[in-house]
Amino acid sequence: MKAAVLAGLAALALAGCDVSMTDQPRLDTYGSSDIWPDGAAARRPPAGTVSQSDPAWEKAMKRPPAVTTALIERGHERYDIYCAPCHGASGHGDGMVVRRGFPSPPSYHSARLRAAPAQHFFDVITNGYGVMYSYASRVPPRDRWAIVAYIRALQLSQHASLADVPDAREQLP
Repeated sequence: MKAAVLAGLAALALAGCDVSMTDQPRLDTYGSSDIWPDGAAARRPPAGTVSQSDPAWEKAMKRPPAVTTALIERGHERYDIYCAPCHGASGHGDGMVVRRGFPSPPSYHSARLRAAPAQHFFDVITNGYGVMYSYASRVPPRDRWAIVAYIRALQLSQHASLADVPDAREQLP
């Protein structure tokens, strides 16, 4: 009885297999098609798609923009969205995700990271590092540079001296 039930189930499972699922028709790249109104099989890439060998893209990856207040403000906004959950609002590596048990990232205020070139931060955002995954598909290069500018501002804010702000004495009561 048991063998008959198993044989019946096997027959049903095999009856569900259909060659049409594995033998799909395809369109040749430069061929014609009646699916699209223009009759072409090939489609244009979506707006905003960038070729990996695009010179403008490569330039954006290697050359940081000029640091402006607007760039730092944009970096602050993007940092709060993408970085603060792990790195914390002040960059000490104590974000909400870390408080929930995820490994702590290094503090941006360590001597090693204060001495690191800006390109290091850009590359880590782009490629990931350690348990941090790549944000290349989530954050465009201009925003990555904005985040790097904001990280530098965080580092300066935590390690500034009174000599760095010469008029501060007159302004403090």
